[in-house]
Amino acid sequence: ANKIVTRTQATAKTRIPVSVAAVSTNINAGNRQVSAYETKSKNAKAEKKDPTPAMVELLSCPNLVPGVSQVTMGDVQLEPIDHNIAPMDISGNGTDVSESAANVEDIDTEDMVNPQLVSVYVNSIYSYLRQLETKFNVRQNLLAGSDITGKMRGILLDWLCQVHNKFHLLQETFYITVSIVDRYLQVKPCKRSRLQLVGVTAMLIASKYEEMHAPEVADFVYITDNAYTKQDVLDMEQDILYAIDFSLGRPHCLHFLRRNSKAGEVSATEHMLAKYLMELAVIEYDMAHLRPSFVAAAATCLSMIVLGNSTWSPTLEFYCSYSSDEIQPLVHRLAQLVVNAQTSKLTAVKTKHSSSKFMQIARIPQLKSKTLLDLAKKAQT
Repeated sequence: ANKIVTRTQATAKTRIPVSVAAVSTNINAGNRQVSAYETKSKNAKAEKKDPTPAMVELLSCPNLVPGVSQVTMGDVQLEPIDHNIAPMDISGNGTDVSESAANVEDIDTEDMVNPQLVSVYVNSIYSYLRQLETKFNVRQNLLAGSDITGKMRGILLDWLCQVHNKFHLLQETFYITVSIVDRYLQVKPCKRSRLQLVGVTAMLIASKYEEMHAPEVADFVYITDNAYTKQDVLDMEQDILYAIDFSLGRPHCLHFLRRNSKAGEVSATEHMLAKYLMELAVIEYDMAHLRPSFVAAAATCLSMIVLGNSTWSPTLEFYCSYSSDEIQPLVHRLAQLVVNAQTSKLTAVKTKHSSSKFMQIARIPQLKSKTLLDLAKKAQT
């Protein structure tokens, strides 16, 4: 059996509440339901009382519990409860570390003492997330045949990044916004004049889904300089939700980056650089179809290379599910994005990550190093 190596638990991150207007919600209490089966006589004995017609119809159903022997009570067939039901299988499709290759560390052993970290299920959870990213995929050339171009999409997302910062929203909200925009545009035709409406409405939906206190509809109308009305936003919200079948659970890059950072024992600087690389990637149209787990793995690898820790260990390969050879082409492409960001007209992501809040990661000298430039030259055009 392979020896499992443990290590200290990574420091947990906390979220800071966002200072935006709270959304008030009116909750109407429903009327209490009264049972349809009431006793007609107080003196009647329960064991001798015949069931009501509705109950007879229910109890006479022969398929309530298939496979369990039936017993009878008068003319009524009863289905006894089967107390020998096997426990639910919660193993999922997650791979057990003990069955993996040699030199793979079990990064969750130290988390066993904290039930909130669900270390028993974490591998199955990430296996499920990989299924979801395939189920809710974005196709390549998603705007083919549309009036919208990839350049327009980039301009929209660059502006939404600024809006996201203006409202002080969570990082997850931006990724969900991009996912909603792409999934909507690939199934619904959209006029150019309404593209901005799609963007702000997608951020409204993402905020409701992710934020504790989401901005109000009026805030998004205001941010468009009143180009649209409140009703326009509400109508588009309904249209988008129907188009994506109310499915907002597509995983994003941050889900996988956090797991990768734990597996690679990366520093805070390496983690922040990977976040910068991922945001550059989501703006890029020709990378919109890539799986979030794939982008996160390549961003992790490039940040480690640039900052001097270039080892893609067996542990990282196991938890990221990608080998070094698989992610190298995307690593080169991400390096090219960093170089192009120096002269690009879409500056929101670079400006955002140049602030002290993000450790001024976009300004570090390593992003102009020979190592990065050599990787960028290998990118396929």
